[in-house]
Amino acid sequence: MSAPAPVRLLGPADVRALAAELGLRPTKRLGQNFVHDANTVRRIVRLAGVGPDDVVLEVGPGLGSLTLPLLEAAAGVVAVEIDPVLADRLPATAAERAPGRDLRIVTADALRLAARDVRPGDLPRAPDVLVANLPYNVAVPVVLHLLAVLPDLQRGLVMVQAEVADRLAARPGEKAYGAPSVKLAWYADARRAGPVPRAVFWPVPGVDSGLVAFTRHTPPAAAPDVDRAEVFAVVDAAFAQRRKSLRAALAGWAGSPPAAEAVLRAAGVDPGARGEALDVAAFTAIARARHRPATGVAPDAVTP
Repeated sequence: MSAPAPVRLLGPADVRALAAELGLRPTKRLGQNFVHDANTVRRIVRLAGVGPDDVVLEVGPGLGSLTLPLLEAAAGVVAVEIDPVLADRLPATAAERAPGRDLRIVTADALRLAARDVRPGDLPRAPDVLVANLPYNVAVPVVLHLLAVLPDLQRGLVMVQAEVADRLAARPGEKAYGAPSVKLAWYADARRAGPVPRAVFWPVPGVDSGLVAFTRHTPPAAAPDVDRAEVFAVVDAAFAQRRKSLRAALAGWAGSPPAAEAVLRAAGVDPGARGEALDVAAFTAIARARHRPATGVAPDAVTP
């Protein structure tokens, strides 16, 4: 069996020609900034560690700049595209420039994607790697949603706004640490994987971009009476008033400041600490402790 023909990547002229063919004017609403630099897309594929045994999930393939080198490296690609015009054109681009590779197009909003939408079909397996250039305005909810609904995803590399990359990869105590940092840490270990210059996009965005790599891990051990939604509720409450102590920030969640203090002490957390000092295991302990506070009294029943 002969090897597939070499993949021909898209350059700046190719990207503009495809956009002109489709009558496409990139929109801020859909976060359409297309990568046109071959070195950048090959670097992304390399940093993602994509190999011949992987099936890649790509969100927002656009004109196919990143799709083509992913097809070259992986066993197959499932590309999720919300724009039907772009989704309809992508198979032809792949056939012309990456013949003989396995590509499946799913025309859908990634925020509404479900596991049934990416079943293996003709591919070796469901996607196990996420690689994507994500629209800046939905990057965090997309990553968290996909990790929640696609348990087969084991690792990923996403290109996002530089500030979003900082937030996703931040550690407790760092300036950028917040709710997105904790929620991603529930699912995976994340790290910054490098910057991306503005000049590799068309049109050139008004913000810097960065790469975030992550590897899924087992969520913090949870008792039968606490789940992810409960932990995330604590996280949201803590960072909604991030400059306040946890005793004050969690008062609404727990029922009152004394109730919050009772829960925090039962979890082994200093009530005077702030959310930015806690890791995901500590937030999990707080959610669990609400069900069995040290006083033996339901936190909601504790009065000032």
